[in-house]
Amino acid sequence: MLEPVETTVTGPRLYRWPNSARYGKAVPKTKFYEHGKVNTSLRERFVAEVQRITWAYKLAENTINLPGSAAVPEIQVFEIVAKGNDVSDVVLAAIDKAVKTPIFFELSRTGGVRLAAAHKATARQGAYFTTAWLPADSDRAPLPTAINIPSLYGALLTPLVPVSTQAGEDVGAIAERVEVARKLEREIAALERKLRNEPQLNRKVELRRILITKQATLAGLTSRTP
Repeated sequence: MLEPVETTVTGPRLYRWPNSARYGKAVPKTKFYEHGKVNTSLRERFVAEVQRITWAYKLAENTINLPGSAAVPEIQVFEIVAKGNDVSDVVLAAIDKAVKTPIFFELSRTGGVRLAAAHKATARQGAYFTTAWLPADSDRAPLPTAINIPSLYGALLTPLVPVSTQAGEDVGAIAERVEVARKLEREIAALERKLRNEPQLNRKVELRRILITKQATLAGLTSRTP
């Protein structure tokens, strides 16, 4: 289980990954075809979108002197150079499925870089969270202070999520809240379409009431605590 996270969000950031954790191993794209079901369409995405994949860092007890746990024994950092403007989440997910431990991706394109990761629980993997594209020469922050690998994982992942956070809240619960927020966004979009097309006044009033309620719930989920 991941440990509670206490973090102050200061905006998108990149990290100075420790030299002691440098792994620097180039990984052929074909390696990921060997894991799970990679269909023709996904292979084509790898070919079209990915220039190079590097297994850049391993954050583990023997590299950064923090103990791991059964759930989060270590954290990987993969650097991916895009051929074009970006790399799809489905490509990241295929890489994630091939590696059992959590991964943070540094995706780079001409002049820009972004950090992305999904909450990797034991049963399933969640949606991807990301920074905006940042200048390639952006200043990098030191790693967050942590007592072990699970708490470091939470401290690295939490600033990426687009929902409110509370001191001591488990990062898994935060990730679940993101899924709820995204489901609400889809429901709100559907309600807005119905409202535009509904001819009956009394039905419009009811739809508007439901819409306002859902919008308020979404606002509560996505506003960040100071």
